[in-house]
Amino acid sequence: MIRRLSYAFLTFIYFFLIHATPLSEACTRVVYKGPNGTIMTGRSMDFSMEIPANQWIFPRGMERNGEVGPNSISWKSKYGSLIVSSWDISTTDGMNEKGLVANLLWLVESEYPRFEKDGDQKGLAISLWAQYILDNFATVTEAVDELSKESFAIVSDFIPGTDKFTTVHLSVSDATGDNAIFEYIGGKLVIHHDPSYRVMTNDPPYLDQLAIANYWKNIPGKAFLPGSVTAPDRFVRASFYIDAIPQTDNPQVAVAGVMSVVRNVSVPYGFEIEGFPNLSTTRWRVVADQKNLVYYFETALTPNTFWVDLKKIDFSESAKVRKLSINNQSLYAGESSAKFEIAQAFKFIGL
Repeated sequence: MIRRLSYAFLTFIYFFLIHATPLSEACTRVVYKGPNGTIMTGRSMDFSMEIPANQWIFPRGMERNGEVGPNSISWKSKYGSLIVSSWDISTTDGMNEKGLVANLLWLVESEYPRFEKDGDQKGLAISLWAQYILDNFATVTEAVDELSKESFAIVSDFIPGTDKFTTVHLSVSDATGDNAIFEYIGGKLVIHHDPSYRVMTNDPPYLDQLAIANYWKNIPGKAFLPGSVTAPDRFVRASFYIDAIPQTDNPQVAVAGVMSVVRNVSVPYGFEIEGFPNLSTTRWRVVADQKNLVYYFETALTPNTFWVDLKKIDFSESAKVRKLSINNQSLYAGESSAKFEIAQAFKFIGL
């Protein structure tokens, strides 16, 4: 349907979205597809307050539940994963041992199904949404097939100690280059599933992001690209640059390219616009190499990029949970899997 819209109407949509989209949590996510099965997912985590983040190694066989009371779903993790936590109460980003990547991005328009703690429907706390994906699936198609059944409700709540109600959408990519975006609009689950859905931002809902993409197909990126920190402008820049950088199977070159795209759509640290208190500084950046199973990471407050080779991690059921502390501004460089220390797994926040 979008392809049939007139050029003038698409122009109207684009400029409406620029002015209507709130300057809020300004995350961006891109997927790079190079030759010989080279797939990488990069993202910026932008937020209007500091997010204490740590990395965790979760082995297979972990028993979990949805943390919403008696009607919580429960499962045992099928796959081990390397994840990034927020406040050590939720999983925000991560990659499992099969190269499946999950990323949560803010979406103001999110509206989740009504959930009764003592009702009949099963539930899953939003803090576990990404972890549920990483624990249970090896491919995007597997995740889409299961979540489309809507056998449980996503249950959200306020971020502890704030007046921010958690409203996010979930992106999932796999080692084949397949992609899906899961959103709750008007209380209904909307799934966008297609390998071509390689770029997304926090706002607006993904259908509107596709309209933006169609508009900018008619404008040469080398002649003009929008430069603001709004979500539509970041979407346009990310879409252009992820295809403009060298297409290579050299992981060093590809990672450098993807990280440079993520930096290009980041918000400078401490940048503010008067009247928009929720404009969001970039807190960290990730590039997940899904072919070689290497996870690259950098924060705004440390000068180094470091990485973790998942092939060097013991994900067996007998392995221990391990933690790499990042929120104390510890410095890491190079391959850092040996820096993780045995730790008690954090408790996911719920009702």
